[in-house]
Amino acid sequence: MLPREKVFRDPVHNYIHVRHQVILDLINTPEFQRLRRIKQLGVANTVFQGAEHSRFTHSLGVYEITRQICDSFQTNYPDQWDDSERLVALCAALLHDVGHGPYSHTFEHIFHTDHEAITRRILCDESTNINRILREVAPDFPQKVASVIDHTYPNPQVVQMISSQIDADRMDYLLRDAYNTGTNYGLFDLTRILRVMRPYPDGIAFDANGMHAVEDYIVSRFQMYQQIYFHPVSRGMEVVLMHLLARAKTLYEAGRFDAAYNPRLLIPFFEGTWTLKDYLKLDDGVLNTYFTYWLDYPDVILKDFSDRFLSRRPLKSVTFTSDTEHLLPDLKALVAKAGFDPEYYTAENDSFDLPYDAYDPSSANPKTQIEIMQLDGSLEELSTLSPLVAAISGRMTGDKRFYFPKTMLQLVSDDASSAYQQFQHYLLNGALINLR
Repeated sequence: MLPREKVFRDPVHNYIHVRHQVILDLINTPEFQRLRRIKQLGVANTVFQGAEHSRFTHSLGVYEITRQICDSFQTNYPDQWDDSERLVALCAALLHDVGHGPYSHTFEHIFHTDHEAITRRILCDESTNINRILREVAPDFPQKVASVIDHTYPNPQVVQMISSQIDADRMDYLLRDAYNTGTNYGLFDLTRILRVMRPYPDGIAFDANGMHAVEDYIVSRFQMYQQIYFHPVSRGMEVVLMHLLARAKTLYEAGRFDAAYNPRLLIPFFEGTWTLKDYLKLDDGVLNTYFTYWLDYPDVILKDFSDRFLSRRPLKSVTFTSDTEHLLPDLKALVAKAGFDPEYYTAENDSFDLPYDAYDPSSANPKTQIEIMQLDGSLEELSTLSPLVAAISGRMTGDKRFYFPKTMLQLVSDDASSAYQQFQHYLLNGALINLR
């Protein structure tokens, strides 16, 4: 324990309290400090300009919520909670996102990385500072923390604290993302939820008198996904970033990068030979620096997409369904006729989320359902008690979008005008008119 509590000021939780030397040491490692240079919401700041917060601040927030849960359990349920589990829970909360790469999910898609697997590597690889600090607790402590993150730790209370349908991770990112995007969709009564949260032998439940606070959380999460995380323009910028990195990879594989523009830190990822040391050198700023260099690159597509990303020129989009999907090949052909390479200047993107799902052991990824504890100690699954949650339970929400250059919507009088006009005709007459 620290001789005196260390605190971090935080816009969401006011103070983040650190009482263990190991937690402070982990925060000060280069691997954890790297998270300051990776945005929590990726490219969402191109739509919500305040969304500049980092995975560092989020990770501290998840730690703080977990600390508050442990304090509550120790004070109110000492017969149900073993407080010797506190340190493994706090370390897992703090480190759960340490394996994220630059621009997170877009980078993963292009280079086939897995941030959760990389997180476990950072914890368990003896070359990292994080591993060294965790081993000072106990030789097997890094593996214990990693097992919480991959859901194999034997105590379900600790696992559900960090990863479930209502956990410290989700509660922090909803509140933090709402605060930084300047929206109210993600707000809910965290204080009340923590007050009614309680341990039981098979995990974590919530007192019946706090059910409405849990309902509010579920609805807030639903709204944040629809209004923030699935925003069409953010997704348009993700498409630009994905195609930018894909073009760079194609050019490198074709031997078309000269020394002046070679992205040295990305080469191991282009070649599929990267090491953990290579991965930990990357952050958002590294990629942005390469994009700035490529503004002067002679390849038209790489240059254009670098400019699109840095200057916020997303692709335009329109929704489509299974009934209108047959129009997309014709739209791609018209984009090509107008002079754009459809491999890069068109994309299909779908974003769907399951706001809440009751436990189904037969599903590929069964969810831990939210249990409401009645006065007699019995447990009832949330959607059986809440008509509001039942209405959205098990229902996927989201949409599918076709992305294309915004100029396809302009009226022009040159030789390509027929392609532009036919494209607009398809949008107006093919029920593809939900433009964003």
